[in-house]
Amino acid sequence: MAGVEFNPRHARKISQLLTSVGVELVEVGMISGSNSADSRLIREVHDAIGPERAMSLVMVRTKRQVEEALKEAKRLDVQTVMFSIPTSEEHAALKLASGSAAFVMNLARHAIQTAKGHGMTVVFSGEDGARTEDQRLRDYVASGFDAGGDRFRLAETVATLTPWQMEQKVRPLVDMDKGEVEIHSHNMLGMAVANSIAACRAGAQWVSATVGGIGERGGNAPLAEVLATLSITYGIRRYDLTPLTDLTRIALAGSGLGNQFQSGPTTDHAFAYELPGQLTHPTAYETLGPETVGNHRSLRVRTRITPALVQVALDRADTTLDIDLSEFTAWLVEHQETNGRNEIDEHQIAELARTYLTHTTLQEATHV
Repeated sequence: MAGVEFNPRHARKISQLLTSVGVELVEVGMISGSNSADSRLIREVHDAIGPERAMSLVMVRTKRQVEEALKEAKRLDVQTVMFSIPTSEEHAALKLASGSAAFVMNLARHAIQTAKGHGMTVVFSGEDGARTEDQRLRDYVASGFDAGGDRFRLAETVATLTPWQMEQKVRPLVDMDKGEVEIHSHNMLGMAVANSIAACRAGAQWVSATVGGIGERGGNAPLAEVLATLSITYGIRRYDLTPLTDLTRIALAGSGLGNQFQSGPTTDHAFAYELPGQLTHPTAYETLGPETVGNHRSLRVRTRITPALVQVALDRADTTLDIDLSEFTAWLVEHQETNGRNEIDEHQIAELARTYLTHTTLQEATHV
């Protein structure tokens, strides 16, 4: 979720409470290459609950990038990886520079086989899988399992499905009988829990949920509601629900969201982004435009600041400055560390750019 970052102390406590509830795997950290910014989070969670109960997300963009990311995962003693791989033609074209189904499958096979070579358990996703054409998706899933993948995660990256449509999407994947299937649903339409349960009805064995429903684009399937539904409606009693309220309070406090969190399209965070690609191609991620519900898009970021993001922020703030993006980005990251890494938006970045230019101009004048 844009602007939300947990510190190691919160990650430790949250992971311990999740395992006390009975959650099988705690997803922690994102790894895209060497020197992962989330390495402290990952190590803290491993120390708290053991690496066998944890899973880390690995971005998949090129073969070389995957190899570097897996070396980093191995260094951090990650035992289960979740590969984030765009499968829809639109998302693949945006993120992989190729919408070709064959290209996506080849990249996925390489990633899976490399991870298996490291002895890792592999979950491979279908990012934007819910909107991926059926045959294209089935071919991708079959190819991933044949390459050694242990579980497939169907990501409803852009919430579009009803529960009955979700069942129709998941059942053919389960019927392949090649490996386990997981559902990862977003809550922009308020159906993340219903769609998760529908996926289970169709045979999915895993549900990806978040504490309090925290997540991008209107939030994710909230853990407490998923577990309560499994208990009340289906009589599944193997989870201990008593820590859930404390767990939600701690997660909301650690996220900086306060005591309350709401999901859906009318919230402040529903159309907030922190990645340049999401800000330049927002319709690839949205179920409906923010103006439809009287909302607006925004940039929110704490530490995931890059020159590309700074440029987007300046463009969004309609600010034209003669500034060295790399040098200003480094200064901005240092500024965030000095000021407790508070959340900033595009207007604050533009204002800080003016401050930076004034500061450097004064330094140059003083030096002369």
